[in-house]
This record gives sequence, C-alpha cells and structure tokens, in this order.
Amino acid sequence: MTGTADKLRNIAFVAHGGAGKTSLAETMLFNAGVIKRIGRVEDGNTAMDFEPEEIKRQTSISTGFHQLEWKKSTISLVDTPGDQNFFTDTRFCLQAAEGALVLVDAIDGVKVQTEQAWQFAEELEMPCMILINKMDRERADFRRAFDEASGLFSPKPIVVQLPIGKEDQFKGLVDLVSMKAYVYDDSGKASTVDIPEDMKDEVQTERENLVENIAEADDALLERYLEGEELTDEEINAALRAGTLSRAFVPVLCASATRNIGVDRVCDFIVDCMPSPADRRPKQGVSPDSGEEIERSASPDDPFSALVFKTVADPYAGRLSIFKIFSGTLGGDGTFYNVNKETRERFNQLLTITGKEQKQVSGAGPGAIVAVAKLKETGTGDTLCDEANKIRYRSVEPLPTLTSFAVEPKSKADEDKVLGSLQRLLEEDPGFKLERNAETKQIVVSGMGQIHIEAGVDKLKRKYNVELTLHLPKIPYRETIKKKVRVQGKHKKQTGGHGQYGDCWIQLEPLPRGQGFEFVDAIVGGVIPKTYIPAVEKGIVEASAGGVLAGYPCVDFKVTLDDGSYHAVDSSEMAFKIAGSLAFKKACQDAAPVLLEPIMDVTVITPEDYMGDIMGDLNGRRGRVMGMDSEGKKQVIKAQVPYAEFLTYAQDLRSMTGGRGLYTMAFSHYDEVPAQIAEKVIEQAAKDKE
Repeated sequence: MTGTADKLRNIAFVAHGGAGKTSLAETMLFNAGVIKRIGRVEDGNTAMDFEPEEIKRQTSISTGFHQLEWKKSTISLVDTPGDQNFFTDTRFCLQAAEGALVLVDAIDGVKVQTEQAWQFAEELEMPCMILINKMDRERADFRRAFDEASGLFSPKPIVVQLPIGKEDQFKGLVDLVSMKAYVYDDSGKASTVDIPEDMKDEVQTERENLVENIAEADDALLERYLEGEELTDEEINAALRAGTLSRAFVPVLCASATRNIGVDRVCDFIVDCMPSPADRRPKQGVSPDSGEEIERSASPDDPFSALVFKTVADPYAGRLSIFKIFSGTLGGDGTFYNVNKETRERFNQLLTITGKEQKQVSGAGPGAIVAVAKLKETGTGDTLCDEANKIRYRSVEPLPTLTSFAVEPKSKADEDKVLGSLQRLLEEDPGFKLERNAETKQIVVSGMGQIHIEAGVDKLKRKYNVELTLHLPKIPYRETIKKKVRVQGKHKKQTGGHGQYGDCWIQLEPLPRGQGFEFVDAIVGGVIPKTYIPAVEKGIVEASAGGVLAGYPCVDFKVTLDDGSYHAVDSSEMAFKIAGSLAFKKACQDAAPVLLEPIMDVTVITPEDYMGDIMGDLNGRRGRVMGMDSEGKKQVIKAQVPYAEFLTYAQDLRSMTGGRGLYTMAFSHYDEVPAQIAEKVIEQAAKDKE
C-alpha cells in the first residue's frame, strides 16, 4: 500500500442503477485473478454487493471497494450506488477517486442518475471515460448510446473503440488507436484478428475523426496532422492520455461486462490513460488557524493529510472510518490530528478494504484509500492531518432530503434504543436527517426517498435488533384568531378552610402572522396584586399550547390584562393561573379561531417535456406557482405548496418525469387552512383524542 502514487488508479464507477457497474467490477477482479469465479448480481454472490439489503434489492446501496493488479499498476475500484435513494453516498465517495468510469447502458442510453453522477464528477473537475456496456443484449445500439451521450455531456465524447457484431452477435471490438481487432471466446480470452471487411470504411472514418479530435488537444500535433504527416501510435496514445487528463475530451469504449468481452481493454485503458494521484493538481485546503489557502501534493515527502469520506457503523467492530490519503504517509498504527473536532485520534491497525473483508497493512502513502476502526470523535467529512502541519479540506455536502417518515418502535422494549441506533445510522449515511418534532412529539427521519428510509430501517433491525414502523409524519398545524374580544376568566371554589379565588379580564386580539405572542399588563390601582400577574400569563401560555379547535398550539395573538379582582385570603398564584387559562379558552372560542398549516417553498427542476404535467399537479396540490426559469436544458419552477399536500411528492415526481425531475423544499410560512379541509382535520383530531 506504500507503492508510488503514479502506479495507482483510483477509479469510481458511476451510472444509474442496472447499468452494470458491479458486474464490470466483478469481471475485472476475475480477469486479474483476485476472485476465482464471476458472481452475478441476480444471484447475490458478487464481491462488491454483500450487504443483505443489497442482495434483497439486487442493487448497490453503499459504495464497494476493491483492488486489483494490472500491468504493474494497482487499480482501486470505487463501485458507487446508482439508485437516487443512495446518491449521497455516491457524491461523498467520488471524493476518493481521481477519475470516473461512466457506464452507459447500450439499450436504455443515458438515464437521469448518470447525468447527475456526471454533474458530480464535473464539480470535482474529474477526468472521465465512458463505457457503453451490455453490447450483447437485445436492442443494444452503440451509435444511439454514443449520440445520446454526445448530446448531453461536455467535454465532448470521442469514439476510441468500435463494436464487432451487435446484440447476441457482439463478439469483440476494433481499437482505433492500434487499428487492431479483437474477438473473444466464451471464457473472455481475446484473439487478434483482421478488421472485418464490412467494417473497414467505418473504421477508417472513425480513425480519422479520432486522430483529429486528439490532435485538437495538442497544437504541435494538430499542425503536423494538418500538414498531412502520419502520427505514430505512441504519439496518438500520449495525446489521448494528455487530452483525457486535461478533460479536453472523454474517450468512449464498448464492452459486455457479464460476457467478459472487452473488459481487459477497459483495464488497459485505465492504466494507460486515466489519472494517478500524481497526475492531479495539488489538493487545495485552508489553514484552520489563519484561514489562508494551502495545498498538499501527492508526495510522501509532504506532511500527512487525509479526508474521511465514508463511515461504516458496525455493532461489533465499532465505527470504521474510511479515508483517502492526499499527502504524506501513515504507518500501521499511531496518532493523527482531526482538524474539524480539534482532537488527537489514536489507531492500532491500518486496514485496506477488499469487498466485505478488511486486510491489515503496514503502511500507506499518497492516493491510498484506507480505513481505521474505533476512532472516538471522527465522522464523515473530517480532515485528518499531521498536528504540526494543520490543513482542513472542504468536503462535499449531502444532497437535500426529499422524503420524511415518522418512526416509532414496534415494541416498548426498543423505545430506549431508538435514538441511539438512529444516531449510528446517521453516522454511516450523511443522506439521512433526524429531528425530534416538539409539536407533534414524533421522531422524524428524512432521506432521499422511501426506499432509502426503508433500507435504513432494515439495516437497524439487522445490525442493532431494533424494529421500527414508518408512518407519514403528522402535520404541525397551528391555531390563531381573527377577531378582537374581551372576556372575564373567574375561578372560584369554596372548600373547608381556604377557598380558591382568581378573577381576571383580558382583551384578546390577533397579531400579524409570525409575530408569536405578546402579553401586556394594563392593571391599575392594584385590582390584581403584582405577584399574581405572572400566574395569569402562565395560565394563558399553557392553555394556548393546546388550542381550542384541534389541540394545536395557538399563535400570533396579543393578550392585554386590564381588570380583575382578588380575595385577601382565598387568592393564590394557582387560582389566578386557572383564571387566566379559563379566560383564554373562552376568548378564543369567541375570537373566530382558525387553523393554520405550514406552507413550503418548493423548487422543481425538470426537463421541459414534463412542465405541463408538473404545473397541473402543483395546482392540484393547492400550490401557487411563484415563477419559472431555465437552467441549461432544464426548467425551474418555484412554487409555494401546503406541506400536507407534499408528503408523498418524491415518488409522484419520479413517476411523472421518469426519474428526471428533482426538487427541494424548505419551510416558508404558516397560512390559513381552507374551511372544508380544516373541518376534516378538526374531526380527525377529535377522533384521535377519543
């Protein structure tokens, strides 16, 4: 693990779910002799997908890691999830790679998650290559998939290989750099053959296009090419690598991962043309003391620095912190400094992750992806470094959550364990958010979608033996008043010995929305002694917490205490607190009480084709469209929608737009609930009370 950084290739596999990322990793590991046979996602026996939740759903829900040796280099595979529900993990784990291998399905083309993954790679200025996979399947079409990628992605994709045969006749490829053709037998072994006669014209045309595209990234080469000079394979290869690394273009290859056709050429290309840690520019960070920008290069001589990009919680082994070393080296045990938590952390073993196993290593250098167990303070996104040479790296942010569910334990015995186990889930997946809603008394978990939250609940049951049920969250309604009234609140009770007497007159009036509560003491002449006035206020505050319509807190009102009377013997703070409470409830009934609901600011980003459907749907949800804009090829709709109508929007938007729509939501304000809906809410509240 302490090998030189220029012999390392950290490559993230990104694409939508089902494009074949895990199958490609499996075949690469097999070809390199790391595993003895090729597993299948459908059979649940691959090296990368081993969590029970992944096997059950037949999709990656967490990034997998593995290494293989190829042409005297180490390829470190970072196999990311392709399902939108688990895309925060993809975003975080991309930080560990220098390059991205983007898979495009030869049948279905570029799906929305592939576009989003491309966007993540763009943000990190990461060199990319495209692999058009599943070339052996029915309806597979290399040219159609390439044209679609060319229309969507920038920098421009360029063809480096052409497929030989199509669909079930796909048997090999032509390499346009070496101008050699390769065909594969059933075991994935390649033989060099002559370029098929019926392909010669296409190959010649594409070879010229390739050389022209590559030469454009190198001025001296372009000049020689335009003067009609023949370029050597070495020159073309060198320019192909330089253009890939500088992101002047994106090379496009073809393969069938499951039939092991072209996978060896993918490994060759990764080693020959994709970046090593030494090829990327120095990593930018800031000094935690001065705030000035500093950088670290992928050199063993620079001070140690690393970024924790993933945490795995394990009930037995404890937390496993996975990090990428950007500079310097680390021994098999020792200490480092956590800049974010301002604390030293000690570790006893340095580990490398190979699928579901962890192997102990004696040390690691720049570019290595390694892990340590049982760090006390460290979490995802933290920077680890040499304490004498502090640096802090900026980690990516989690994607905004889209769906929320209230969770409650299935059994009383699990009540105490719920928050603790959910906290561990949050450590492992920054895509979750946890909130204890004081108003609705519910624990609310928010995530990227229903499947995301359900998979998290499955994991809690398996790892911590905590069973939870999911419900749609209660809406935190509020109540308020619309009229000004003046009433008396009198509490008089005669028992043996001291009685109880409290008497107050209050004026209740509405305040503008969002103003909360105001109490005015307008007592003159001591008709209520000063010592009892806070008790009246307390009685009003406590009564307002339960409202008068449906038990929701009453807000945005002003109370003026202007008269009353007291008894020298029978009056007490308790009596005046009860009087204040009675006065408030009576006044509320007379002051035209209404129900308020939370209104959310919603931004929907969608391709133009779905605009009509989305606008109609928003109107059907009592939404008000506030404006529209365009962002590249996408349309942006801004609207305000009642939260009650938006609880299941993530699934609905996905089905409306075929997964191409995205949205964000934030609280805006409270507004009055329409009368017919308010009636139903009040009715339901009465039933729940019973």
